[in-house]
Amino acid sequence: MPNAIAYLALLSWPAIAALLFRRLPVGRALIASLLAAYLLLPPLPAQFDFPMMPSLNKDTIPSLVALIGCLVVTRGQLSLLPRGWLARGLVLVFVLSPLATVLSNAEPVYFGRFALPGLRLTEAVGIMMQQGLLIAPFLLARALLDHDGDHEDLLRALLIGGLAYSLPMLLEVRLSPQINIWVYGYFQHNFEQMIRDGGFRPIVFLYHGLWVAFFAMTAVLAAVALARQATGRRAVLLWGCAGYLGVVLLLCKSMASLLYALALVPLLALLSRRLQLLAAVLLASLALGYPLLKGADLVPQDTILELAETVNPDRAHSLGFRLQNEEVLLERAQLKPVFGWGIWGRNHVLSAESGQSLTVTDGRWVIVLGMLGWVGFVAEFGLLALPVFLLWIRDRRAGPAPPPACATVLALLVAVNLVDLIPNATITPLTFLAAGAVLGLVERRYPRDAVAAQSAARRDPIRSVL
Repeated sequence: MPNAIAYLALLSWPAIAALLFRRLPVGRALIASLLAAYLLLPPLPAQFDFPMMPSLNKDTIPSLVALIGCLVVTRGQLSLLPRGWLARGLVLVFVLSPLATVLSNAEPVYFGRFALPGLRLTEAVGIMMQQGLLIAPFLLARALLDHDGDHEDLLRALLIGGLAYSLPMLLEVRLSPQINIWVYGYFQHNFEQMIRDGGFRPIVFLYHGLWVAFFAMTAVLAAVALARQATGRRAVLLWGCAGYLGVVLLLCKSMASLLYALALVPLLALLSRRLQLLAAVLLASLALGYPLLKGADLVPQDTILELAETVNPDRAHSLGFRLQNEEVLLERAQLKPVFGWGIWGRNHVLSAESGQSLTVTDGRWVIVLGMLGWVGFVAEFGLLALPVFLLWIRDRRAGPAPPPACATVLALLVAVNLVDLIPNATITPLTFLAAGAVLGLVERRYPRDAVAAQSAARRDPIRSVL
């Protein structure tokens, strides 16, 4: 159980964030408050639960405080909703669709003599508030992080955060994951899952070792992107940081994050921005299309498992377990395909004899699809992927100048995070922050009228025989 320090840390975060917003420009304060909270605050089960309210934890408290801080600093002069009708519609569906989920799940669900309760209208309020807090970093970043300099600040923050976090990570690699126990009095996951290849995977204050490895991979990519833009000694220093963080990532013993880095580091170091952006579009398309491919039985599971078996039999077994659970959960989700099953574990399959859950949810896509249906999936994944597609489309129409370097890197980070949401649930406030920053730049740099005018100017004039 969390100790008093854990709850004190959550309660004191508003004061810490207020100090950041007082000392830093609003954009940097937004980045610093969300990043520091993600890395340092105690993870679940440390939280505060109130009736008809979302759980107040390391994700929701920083988002709520950041929203209040940004509104106070800007004196309420902050346009939160996106300009485009598609992005605005996805935001509204993302926040409001849980109401339809609750209304369509009023009946209890029975598994033999065990039953899960139906949803009440009062619970819709808490779920919608939860959705609003989840998306707050996206909306704030769109409004406040819409310039190239803001994007560079975000990449620098990821790099600095990765370098600072590498110290406790290396400590846990050497001594075993103990820091959350030492500080907050509990271990946040299954300790056996942190044992890998005769050593340990770090977890520090995050939810799982996979989250730590993914963050380390993000820091590596940020270092490579900044190093490519730098010159002289600064470039040498940044390349050194990238190499050091690469070693830390290797020690995290996470195959997926390591493969992401091996694929994307050469892409960021050698290829043009447009090819990087095209890669981001392809990755985002894969993440959006995976549930359809899975449902149509077009995912080559046997081939994937055979390849995994040649690399590591243990990892192949783990992957096979996930794929089997995906099939069962997808069948369950297809019984309520539009708005899903809602909360209380209704999207799972329970044993009729013991009442224990027979399924395990790992991938974010199958979690959202089971709980909120296709409407919720399209709203969440579509909203994260939309800035990537818009940046690519508007850049192609705008002219020969390459897309902004930092925005391209952030789009690639969002896209690889979307892909990681297939096997894992590594969605964080940083995911929404990066996606919102890209959307803000697209709206500011490529307004629809300007893009249309430039496209028309490049067309050949219509010639007439008259």
